[in-house]
Amino acid sequence: MIQFFNVTKKYENGNIALKDVSVAIKKGEFVFLVGASGAGKSTFTHMLIREIVPSQGQILVDGQSIIRMKNRHVPFLRRKVGFIFQDYQLLQDRTVFENVAFALEIVGLSPQDIRKKVTMVIDLVGLTGHEKSYPEQLSGGEQQRVAIARAIVNNPPLIVADEPTGNLDPETSLEIMKIFNSINKWGTTVLMATHDKEMVNRMRKRVIQLSFGEIIRDEEKGGYYNAQ
Repeated sequence: MIQFFNVTKKYENGNIALKDVSVAIKKGEFVFLVGASGAGKSTFTHMLIREIVPSQGQILVDGQSIIRMKNRHVPFLRRKVGFIFQDYQLLQDRTVFENVAFALEIVGLSPQDIRKKVTMVIDLVGLTGHEKSYPEQLSGGEQQRVAIARAIVNNPPLIVADEPTGNLDPETSLEIMKIFNSINKWGTTVLMATHDKEMVNRMRKRVIQLSFGEIIRDEEKGGYYNAQ
């Protein structure tokens, strides 16, 4: 599902965010990407939707080359990747239903199909009854649920989450992680960049650790230890 071949990213200010990274993540895996701030996690995840392009190396997402991809094909790539941002990035002037439906409107689904799919995922993330609420009326945990619903409504084969529990209390974080676990059980690949030590240790999934742009640990059923 994801393949990095000797990927390096050097920014204009001279900072090397990733250095000669090679790694493969198989379809259906659940992977935690850990490391201290500045380790390269955000660069790694944002490359998967081509917001950032490597300086060297090659990246394949579901068999497609990020490097060789023409700009006009990027929107199609992003339909395959449900990206969940730490700050939610919801449309403040749209309701919960409208925020989730937006991803389906772009691909031209009928109003009937949109209503069916949106209603289903809103129920899945536990927000039934909040369809007409606006983001400012929701708690942080509820806003994160909306972001998850929006990311999964197109049934993408890959979900990428950037610190999805970073702003949440432990109880809410646990509920959010249960949703991700359910998504993964459907066969969806999940890659999550996180500092949430408790959740990583609790779930015992594959852990890839970055340090100063390099992979220093890749462990099946790993924990968060030594990630700082």
